[in-house]
Formats: sequence, C-alpha cells, structure tokens
Amino acid sequence: MCPAAAQPDISTSPPPIVRGEPVKVSEGVYVIPDRRVELVPNVGIVVGRHSALVIDTGLGPRNGAYVLEQARRLAGDRHLYLTVTHFHPEHGFGAQVFKGAATIVYNAAQRGELHRKGAGYLDMFKGLSPAAATELHYAELVDPDVVYEGAAEIDLGGRTAVLRSVGPAHTASDQVILIDGQVLFGGDLFETRIFPIMPYFPPHDTDVDGGRWIGVLEELIALDAEIVVPGHGEVAGTSLIRDVRDYLIYMRAEVERLRSAGASADETVAAIDTAARTRWPTWERPEWIALGARAFYEGGAR
Repeated sequence: MCPAAAQPDISTSPPPIVRGEPVKVSEGVYVIPDRRVELVPNVGIVVGRHSALVIDTGLGPRNGAYVLEQARRLAGDRHLYLTVTHFHPEHGFGAQVFKGAATIVYNAAQRGELHRKGAGYLDMFKGLSPAAATELHYAELVDPDVVYEGAAEIDLGGRTAVLRSVGPAHTASDQVILIDGQVLFGGDLFETRIFPIMPYFPPHDTDVDGGRWIGVLEELIALDAEIVVPGHGEVAGTSLIRDVRDYLIYMRAEVERLRSAGASADETVAAIDTAARTRWPTWERPEWIALGARAFYEGGAR
C-alpha cells in the first residue's frame, strides 16, 4: 500500500490488544482507554435505556470479540449498534464479530473507502509488525447493515447519538459522534500529544485534506463539547482540538512560506520536521511530521 520507509516503526511496540475495563466518562458513556499503545484506539460504549452504541472495534477479530464482550457486560440484552470513526484497520477491522450481534452503521463514504482501500490497508497493517499480523490473520472486511448520507441520529433511550460524516480530512470518510451534545468522539481527527496522522501515500492514497481538516476542527471546537474522546491518547476537553488545529495551521503556513521562498519539497519537509520537533517536544510519533509537510507541499493536503 505504501513504502515501508514511510511508515512509523512499531515493530518493537507492545501487542495491539484492547485491554482493561470500560471507564465511565459521563452518564451512560464509557471508554476503554488505549493506554497509549500503538494500533489500539480508544473504544466507546454508550448505553441508553433500550439500546447501546459501540464506537470502534480495535484491530482484528480478537479485539472485536473483547469489545463485544465488554459491551454486552454493560448493555445486557439491550439492542446493540456499532459504528466506526473511520475505516482504518485499528478502528474498524474487528467489525466481523458484530455481524448479526449488532446493527452496523457507516456513512456512505466509509463504505466506499472500505471497498476501495480495505484490502490494501489490511496488507499494509499486517506488515507493520508481527503482532499486528497475528491480530489481522483472520480479519474479514464486512459491509454495514445501515448506510447514511450526511448525518444520522440514533435514539438509545434517554440518550441520543448523532453521527455526522465530516470527511475528507484525515481520511475521505471521517465520522464524528456526539452524545447528548456533550461527549464528542472524533477518531484520528484529533489525538492527545501525538502528531496528527496524515496518511499521504501516493499514488495509492492521497485523500487526506489538511485544509478541510482545519475547517472540520473549527466546526468541532464550536460545539464546545464537555468531554472529547480522541482516537488515541487521553480523554480531554475542547482544548485538545484547538491544539491539533493550531499545529495544522502552523504546518500549512510554513509550507506556503518555504515554498514561496523557493524551497524544494525535500528542503521544506526537513525544515518543518526540525522545527516541529522543537516546538512540540512532548508529542509522540514525530515520524508523521514529514508526511504531513509533504502532503501540504504536494497538494495531498490543500
């Protein structure tokens, strides 16, 4: 799917296993924390009077089965829904265990992106580490039961989940989920103290759109959610979204400045990589700086 050199090296990272009990972050809203383990997302479980919603599955069927077990433990015999923040494997490639056990809901762009890129990303993620390959060995791509355009609302019984398609940004089909206007799940549109993942892998995947990503983050900041659940990293507040927006604005401006001054793509990437590591010294995965700068420079992020 993309050159191995373009991917962060996670070969020595802990196994990408969803572990631990769900933590209550608001009334009826739980998160299984990622523990800052690579390829483990924050998983959401939202419980209403008659239904429950699971948000993201983890990488592969074993993680999906664990998430389903935890959801059943919290939800009892309530009807289950499953949705994913975007199609990337660590967020949605455990969905197969939910088939028949839950109503799977994606936006139309998610389904399309899964069809176009799912097999390629499956192969790419298997190559990231032996542990990732193990989790994905029996992974199957599954279609949703329900597809929506624009936005969809799920009544869980005294608790409402609003699903909204906001891509292209991080991917062509990003989705945010807002629970009762207070708890926002945003997938990899924002992460806590991690450089934004810009999957710019020409010619295979150039759908990342940094300019639109900034606009989406502006819209999400305006929601002023009390609790913000990132794709990876600790649960926080709206300041988390501002941090990611400010970084992307900085990168876009620096690319424009350096390109206007005659710097080549390689020169621009090198300069921004050095400067960003200094400016955000506590953020993890600086490998993504270079890909982001190149995406802005070459037009993969407008």
